[in-house]
Amino acid sequence: MKRLVVCASLACLSALAPGAQGADLMQIYRSAQAADAQYGAARASWSAGQEKLPQGLSGLLPQATLSGSTQHNDRDLRPRGTTGTGVVGGTTQFNSNTLTLSVTQPLYRAQNLATYEQARHQVAQSDALFAQAAQDLIVRVAQAYFDVLLAQDTLAFAQAQLAAIGQQLEQAKRNFEVGVATITDTHEAQARYDITVASEIAARNELEVRRRALTVLTGQPAPGLAPLGGRFRPQMPDPPGMERWVQQALASNTQVKAAEAARAVAAREVERNRGAHRPTLDAFASYTEAGSGSGTQGGVGTDTTSKVIGLQLAVPLYQGGLVSSRVREALANEDKARQELESARRAAELAVRQGYLGVTSGLAQVKALEAALVSSQSSLDSTRLGQQVGVRTQVDVLNAQQQLSQTRRDLAQARYAYILSLLRLKAAAGSLTETDLAQVNAWLDKQ
Repeated sequence: MKRLVVCASLACLSALAPGAQGADLMQIYRSAQAADAQYGAARASWSAGQEKLPQGLSGLLPQATLSGSTQHNDRDLRPRGTTGTGVVGGTTQFNSNTLTLSVTQPLYRAQNLATYEQARHQVAQSDALFAQAAQDLIVRVAQAYFDVLLAQDTLAFAQAQLAAIGQQLEQAKRNFEVGVATITDTHEAQARYDITVASEIAARNELEVRRRALTVLTGQPAPGLAPLGGRFRPQMPDPPGMERWVQQALASNTQVKAAEAARAVAAREVERNRGAHRPTLDAFASYTEAGSGSGTQGGVGTDTTSKVIGLQLAVPLYQGGLVSSRVREALANEDKARQELESARRAAELAVRQGYLGVTSGLAQVKALEAALVSSQSSLDSTRLGQQVGVRTQVDVLNAQQQLSQTRRDLAQARYAYILSLLRLKAAAGSLTETDLAQVNAWLDKQ
């Protein structure tokens, strides 16, 4: 009997809620993936972060340069004291051309190696941040989706209550006219009716706000949404046990992973700056073709080919204290990153505990409110019957109707809160994926 009343209530709400045949959760999520600006910015940031690795690798690979030059020379030769020497002055014009190919291969550069290691951790950091953005999008879409459903339910409850109180108001007016009720009953019913009208207006406004919030995610007018259906079956978290979820969060939480990568980047920054104290060794080779016209009267032009190969060693001695200062700065930043990692771990643990308690308490709330819904419906039926036989008043019926409407709203809110707590728990543990959203989507009535 209890399940029958609950199912009947759900069917009533589905009929009252607008957009019962609308888009489901996965369709809204796909639209948000394509249109949400926050997620789009995270995707662009991830693409930029992936370029850190080839940039870091470039410092370990050969560097090749091709350079060339050409110049026109206009020379005016005026000899001094050359009488009897046979030296003759004059003006000459000629071109000089040079083409050089040079290649340098770093053999030992501690800074470049540290930069490459740093780049690998920067890529890991960008991966973690993008994974966090993806999980955040799932939670934000679900939040916006169920906020709209709750607003629709609240409006539907207000409209149903308004209709019921309107009937009571008409009945109170008729009873007063025939002399079987006092004017107090009419005034009480009128006051409840006016309050419910105000609640209905507020619920309509809240629904519009929630639909606008959904539009921000999808970039298009909010469609009708599929409501939560009879396939909804809340369960305890799997695996059971809060501590197992905490351990998973410490290992897989995306914020923790990003903080770990940031600490590794900071550590490599210390190595990179310390590398400025160390010598560098490069192999180099160059090939040059040069040509020049005659620069003197009666002379001839020249063509030169030059091939060079060798090693170059550089030993830094002193740079005014710059390197030591940068090392101290990097050490301070590394300590900062270490503290931020510890903060991320504590935040992840707290989020998991909150999510786990939210799921377990939400499950208990849903079961309690389902029982309360049956009781509230029975109370209203009994109160109406009592009014008919004269042992209950108009006020008692109005109170029972209000209690039933409030219980229905609380039950809907508890169901949506349970779902969101479940998604947040998995996000805090770093395991939230589209599969989890698809499982929630299966609870919707898409028929």
